[in-house]
Amino acid sequence: MKTRYFTRYNKMIPVCEPTICGNELKYVTDCIKTNWISSNGEYINEFEEKFAEYCGAKHGVSCCNGTTAIHLALTASGIGKDDEVVVPTFTMIGSVNPIIYCGAKPVFVDAEPDTWNMDISKLEDKITNKTKAILPVHIYGHPVDMGPLLKLAEKYGLSIIEDAAEAHGAQYKGRKVGGLGNMGCFSFYANKIITTGEGGMVITNNDKLAERLRSLKNHAFGIPRFIHNEIGYNYRMTNLQAAMGLAQFEQIDKFIEARREHAHKYNSLLKEVEGITLPTEKDWAKNVYWMYGILIEDSFGISKDETMKKLKGLGIETRSFFLPMHQQPAYTKMGLQLDEVFPVSEGLHKKGLYLPSSSSLTDNQIKTVVEGIKAMKK
Repeated sequence: MKTRYFTRYNKMIPVCEPTICGNELKYVTDCIKTNWISSNGEYINEFEEKFAEYCGAKHGVSCCNGTTAIHLALTASGIGKDDEVVVPTFTMIGSVNPIIYCGAKPVFVDAEPDTWNMDISKLEDKITNKTKAILPVHIYGHPVDMGPLLKLAEKYGLSIIEDAAEAHGAQYKGRKVGGLGNMGCFSFYANKIITTGEGGMVITNNDKLAERLRSLKNHAFGIPRFIHNEIGYNYRMTNLQAAMGLAQFEQIDKFIEARREHAHKYNSLLKEVEGITLPTEKDWAKNVYWMYGILIEDSFGISKDETMKKLKGLGIETRSFFLPMHQQPAYTKMGLQLDEVFPVSEGLHKKGLYLPSSSSLTDNQIKTVVEGIKAMKK
């Protein structure tokens, strides 16, 4: 008979689940009662305005997910065939696919070994006369070092489109991410800090870009209505989703504080465990710890994969770090930079996993996770 530790928990501790504890049902019910269930309604306007203002931006343009947010931002920036966009190889594929949609080429940059974000010191060598934009990704809730990046963009006349899908409320030198470049893109998928189930948003301070984003996401309707002067997309968010988003937004600071508290508890309990590298927080950053990631080093004694397998046996769900983009079969088939190696990103995938990270995580659940990890050392 297989031994199970910590049998006081019958339910799997999820790696991340939504926390729905506010006005979500009330607002969504209001949509249904008033019949405003599609892509018009007061909740859309209010959610866009409040989220954009929270991030320090003038405009918010909602859409149906984070990937479409990036696609809209790239298209609004004029990114097209044979253009190049510099992007980290250590990210989720939703950051890179929109570049392909535009007919452009992603140019990959390795990660920093401590923040796991794009290594800005390696970026300038990637810029060519075809480069049109840089797409930094704020990985797992820690902001990219935006100061040097913005200077490079100004030097070469490049657009900065931030992928802040994992970093709602994260701060770089006191300013929230997403509002630091030309545009910022967010996801509201179910595991994000706030959720609309599926959903996304682009924020910007540029009036013309905002107008173009709104047109592109809605089939590029013209005046009269059924005259279309360019190809648009059906990337609209529904009022139902925005209603949930607004209710979630009302609790965003509470959710962020919960994730930071959980990270600090994990740090305190795991800091003495040999062979585990914990996430960092630079002195200029506010990390929102969308996911609490760790690295399983050789000195831990067992591999990342074996660690995940053992934790699953204890009723603890985990996730592996991203497989770098330059190793994705879909991209290698396209011949994207097959002659390059990115050792830091490859090492992160080999060693990295994230632990349960929900905003609603309890102290007992954190204790159970840590006890499970420590038991492997005995």
